Amino acid sequence: MDEVASHRDLDVTFHVMSLALLNEHNDGFSEEAFTKLRRYTRLVTAAGELHGQQIVKPLYDALGTRIHVQAEGDQDAVITGALAEVGLPDDFRSYADSDEYDAQMRASHDDGIGRVGQDVGTPVIAVNGTAFFGPVISPAPKGEMALTLWDGVVAAASYDGFFELKRSRTRGPQFD
Repeated sequence: MDEVASHRDLDVTFHVMSLALLNEHNDGFSEEAFTKLRRYTRLVTAAGELHGQQIVKPLYDALGTRIHVQAEGDQDAVITGALAEVGLPDDFRSYADSDEYDAQMRASHDDGIGRVGQDVGTPVIAVNGTAFFGPVISPAPKGEMALTLWDGVVAAASYDGFFELKRSRTRGPQFD
């Protein structure tokens, strides 16, 4: 989305979707995993509520870079670094363990899931009133390839009966 938005006039809004909430009633999803994932979602939700929508994407990016690219394993260090990167004070970390904005977190999550159904994951993308799970892409395309893929997503969204394309993953995520 970042690549496409830099070349096209799009109104892109990022919302909270929580893998913790998506999996909270699934057998085999540990309480430890639920708690860990929920901390990040709570933090982003609180930031959005208190500092506006414009902080959501930068905070997600700062967290994601530390988790996925830098492979930081210490959740508190991930949160501290991400907060510093986006200019939020370190004491903002308390929202990761607070249920103060859980209703807003669930409402955002439920809105996304309500658009696509329960048998999905993240990301969820909505285009012109039609929502899909995905696209799941690795590595993220650049330039013309990103625009070509976007045009395909828009084309698929324009057909009311289009529901799914899927194949098994043959490699893990690649970040640049």
